Amino acid sequence: MRADGRRPDELRKISFSNGIAPNATGSTLIEWGRTRVLCAVCAEDGVPRWMRDQSVGGGWLTAEYSMLPYSTLSRRPRDVSRGKIDGRSQEIQRLIGRSLRAAIDLSRAGDRTFWVDCDVLEADGGTRTAAVTGAYVALALAIKKMMIEGRISESPLTGSVAAVSVGVIQGEVLLDLPYVEDVAAEVDMNVAMTEKGEFVEIQGTGEKNTFPGSTLTSMVEMAKGGITQLIEMQNAAIKAPSVR
Repeated sequence: MRADGRRPDELRKISFSNGIAPNATGSTLIEWGRTRVLCAVCAEDGVPRWMRDQSVGGGWLTAEYSMLPYSTLSRRPRDVSRGKIDGRSQEIQRLIGRSLRAAIDLSRAGDRTFWVDCDVLEADGGTRTAAVTGAYVALALAIKKMMIEGRISESPLTGSVAAVSVGVIQGEVLLDLPYVEDVAAEVDMNVAMTEKGEFVEIQGTGEKNTFPGSTLTSMVEMAKGGITQLIEMQNAAIKAPSVR
């Protein structure tokens, strides 16, 4: 039995609260178990200078990720107080950016940049997977609003993208690890995948032991099942009304 009573292949309770940041073009608060991440997208005219210099057409999408000081049990200093982004945050924001760029045709986005901000309000494992999953909902809401306002004539989105964690504890493959399981995992993996079943990224590590190919296959298959459920939740959330 898992610490919270779930089946091995069961996700934690997940909910979305849309419109939580009304000044953003699109936003949602994803609550994934006790992990909560505020995801917001701002669409601004113009693209990075490197795109203009290299005559690259279309738009651009980039992401920033931050764990707020009170998101963990002990206060976490802000990156600005250290004068640089820590390696973990940099890795995660790159994952978010790659994942969302796999879900949008930027050549159809026009001469604009989508800024994706993911701020962790509370962390209990799976903050990067929650950020990817919530950020897609925020992006879809932003596109929806832009179409209503006439800023774009057609959606550049090509399909959903979501992410989930999976791990091995005492030889058993488990889906969606909270912190108490994550720190005990013998093998830890994060999987990001589109609704077409195409992988954006698989990040897997043998934390305490090596593991055979059969375990890797089982982990990927369990992650795929979890992501299929997440995409259904995303689609429902995009259709739901805003909380403000």
